[in-house]
Amino acid sequence: MNAMILIALIVGGTALLSWPLGRYMKWAMDPDVSQGLAAKCEQLFRFIGGRFVGEQQNPKQYLVSMLVFNVIMFVVSFGVMALQQHLPLNPDGQTAVEGSLIFNTAASFTCNTNLQHYSGESTFSYFTQLCALMWLQFVSAATGIAALTAMARALAGRKNMGNFVLDLQRGVFLVLLPLAIMVATLMVLGGMPMTLAGAAHATTLEGIEQTIARGPVAAFLTIKQLGTNGGGFFGPNCTHPFENPTFWTNALAMISIILIPMACVWMFGRIIGRMRHAAIVFGVMLAFLLVKSAGAVWFEQAPTQAFAGLPIEQNVGNLEGKELRFGAPEGSGPLWSVLTTSTSNGSVGAMHDSLNPLTGLTPMIGMWLNATFGGVGVGMINMFIYIVLAVFVAGMMVGRTPEYLSRRIEAREVKLAVIALFAHAFFILGGTAIFAATPWGQDTLNNTGAHGFSEMLYEFSSASANNGSGFEGLGDNTVPWNVATGIVMLLARFIPIILPLAIAGSLAAKNTTARSSGTLGVEDGTFGVMLVATIVFIGALTFFPVAALGPIAEHLQFMK
Repeated sequence: MNAMILIALIVGGTALLSWPLGRYMKWAMDPDVSQGLAAKCEQLFRFIGGRFVGEQQNPKQYLVSMLVFNVIMFVVSFGVMALQQHLPLNPDGQTAVEGSLIFNTAASFTCNTNLQHYSGESTFSYFTQLCALMWLQFVSAATGIAALTAMARALAGRKNMGNFVLDLQRGVFLVLLPLAIMVATLMVLGGMPMTLAGAAHATTLEGIEQTIARGPVAAFLTIKQLGTNGGGFFGPNCTHPFENPTFWTNALAMISIILIPMACVWMFGRIIGRMRHAAIVFGVMLAFLLVKSAGAVWFEQAPTQAFAGLPIEQNVGNLEGKELRFGAPEGSGPLWSVLTTSTSNGSVGAMHDSLNPLTGLTPMIGMWLNATFGGVGVGMINMFIYIVLAVFVAGMMVGRTPEYLSRRIEAREVKLAVIALFAHAFFILGGTAIFAATPWGQDTLNNTGAHGFSEMLYEFSSASANNGSGFEGLGDNTVPWNVATGIVMLLARFIPIILPLAIAGSLAAKNTTARSSGTLGVEDGTFGVMLVATIVFIGALTFFPVAALGPIAEHLQFMK
């Protein structure tokens, strides 16, 4: 019961907060610049951006600008990591980093994934953490918000998508930075460290010297949650007491994970001028989130199998891998695992490798569907793919050309949508198959059987969904893992952005059509049911076989 109350408070409270934030994000990202504060901000951004923000861009120009800037992000961060031993703000003397790990980390943070095959406090300097990784957490998140804004403008019927550099500045300085300052202040008041001093050295009561890593944790932690980045300052992520000191910082972190993704749906609805449509989409996403959260809590009530056969009576759920400072083990940990994988956040409040098998399946489902609010900006973009297919299927069922927002969806749009979904599945299933069949994966497992398979499946699911979390029972800091997941992250980041923007641009170029009795309305319950069915059927047909080989097989094994 307490766990269900926690779900209601965190999810319900954040949903309420997302409404005014969505209104503000519409003002920030798609403003009326004729007067007031918006006009002054516009003048400042145009001064900063110079000639790069001078013109409105069509879909092709917008995409090119976005890709060029992301290449710059990758190169700059790669250079900082490669040279960190020669750069300032390195009080703990961090040394050079291996090349494949630099590639993986640069790709990961550029793609808003933040998959980490390292422990931050023992690998990277403060300069690298702040000027490369934290900077990427701002601009990669702003890239997602900008892409959603551009797509919404096209679906609203505008011939130009805006200007990427201008949208990027709006996302960073008007959305992410103000929220980050507010949340970071609350985190510091909650006991989170914020210092540029080196590690603290202490002597225990037993006379043993102890080195305690610290740093500018609050600044890093805040944008990792708000930007659905998820990269931890410390290796244990938010299970580390410096990244999550109290019950209240824990609750604030969970709210921060889903706040902007929820608000993005309302921002999308305001830009296209269809708030009832946005409400239906929001309701579908919220229903999936609540079902997964309730399922995770229910499955985690069973005791851990690590105690099976031992003379221990356990009736409080699975204690393994949980932070008991935050309440019952079946509460905060499972809820965090669902929230972080329903978005592309990837931070962890419990060790996912220690979750019961079916509980561990729920975060995988979140990454496989990749549309339950999703990452900042890109979550709604991913849902747009399912919307296109739902409208197409419904149109075929009634025997007429499908329409979305009064524009016909034809063969080109459907092909692009199918390719986007196929690419996501291919990266997960293809990567898992290769590593499961070769020493690249087999030699890095700490567990055999179904659980070991789940560890590899989870790693590629996380990379393809740009999530970044892991089962962590995997020795994944190897050249094959670093290179393979790095490539997957790059492709899985930009294919699902490029193709939906291409679809939106194609629809924007078409003439509007009059609505008739055969048109599927996108503002009623029928559309919501059709959208749910499309997501469930596609997800089940694509991923149920591997779920049966991994988490489901492990669950059945324990039932013997």
